[in-house]
Amino acid sequence: MRIAVYGATGFVGGLVVAELLQRGVDPVLVGRDRGRLRAAAAAAGAPDAEVRVAELDDGLALRGAFDGADGVVGCASPFTLHGEAVVRAAIAAGVPLVDVAGEEEYVLGVLERCGQDAASAGVAVVPAANNDCLPGDLLGHLVADGLGELETISVAFTATDTEGSRGTVLMALTTQETMRTGGPVYERGSYVRGAPARRTEVRWPGAAAASPVVRFALPPAVTIPRHVTTRHAEGLASPEVHAFFAGAGPDLVASMPLRGGPDPQSRARSRYTLVVDALGVDGRSRRATLEGGDVYGTTSVIAVEAVRRLVDRPGPVGALTPAQAFDAGDFLDALAPAGLTWHVEDPVTP
Repeated sequence: MRIAVYGATGFVGGLVVAELLQRGVDPVLVGRDRGRLRAAAAAAGAPDAEVRVAELDDGLALRGAFDGADGVVGCASPFTLHGEAVVRAAIAAGVPLVDVAGEEEYVLGVLERCGQDAASAGVAVVPAANNDCLPGDLLGHLVADGLGELETISVAFTATDTEGSRGTVLMALTTQETMRTGGPVYERGSYVRGAPARRTEVRWPGAAAASPVVRFALPPAVTIPRHVTTRHAEGLASPEVHAFFAGAGPDLVASMPLRGGPDPQSRARSRYTLVVDALGVDGRSRRATLEGGDVYGTTSVIAVEAVRRLVDRPGPVGALTPAQAFDAGDFLDALAPAGLTWHVEDPVTP
């Protein structure tokens, strides 16, 4: 298997290349600078790995960079600026793609604009295969199962001891208005911007009491309604997480090296939690939770697992949410070696 990684010289791109090598998969490092690609290959322990140069504004070269690959992982942040060019090049090359985007508006745009072209090309495109977006979407599918139509579903995220990479900070800066306002939510068949949060508190696992949360631009809020029948869906985060993304500034980006990211010790200390709460129109409710650590290492594992499954287990084609592309429970179980634990509670009847 040969997997092309666009943005292989970045922090997450390097982790994805390393994860591919660990699984015995041949990476093809793709980017805009041959010297940096060679350096990235050497840093990953594969100095002889194939590298290909392609600018994002050269569609023909970008398509050619993916020729002969079995799959593509997009890692060029911010995806709002760079992501769709990579998606369209993969579609043109007839190669399935996942990316590690976390930008809600970008993810929604890919699902809405690229689906027909991907389906016509016979390939699957799955954006947002990262540490919180993919599990959040899969948990949304599982938590809704058997509840019938939902009145609302929310996905809440919190993290501790987690440092940002340069790519994450640049993404936050590029999409700062969306980060400040909380992005779109799903409301009775359409996506609405600027709506207040329905929930202002969440009780995190193990906590004795509920804690404040705020509206947050979390992609599962726009992906879950594509496979779950619900009247409303929203993303939420702890105030600390929201403040980090909403407050990112250019000085912080400029101070970070091009491949800047947390060191292994910092990554090992970090923890994050996802809580997905569903309420049926009949009053029944159910909760799903996921806990993990090392958001960047987990993202590389999830992206590689996702692209491997698209290659090994061909299924639906088009622009897909994770739950449309993969078996939710089976995928989540496969993440146990990466330290992720999850469970879905039994429905609560009023």
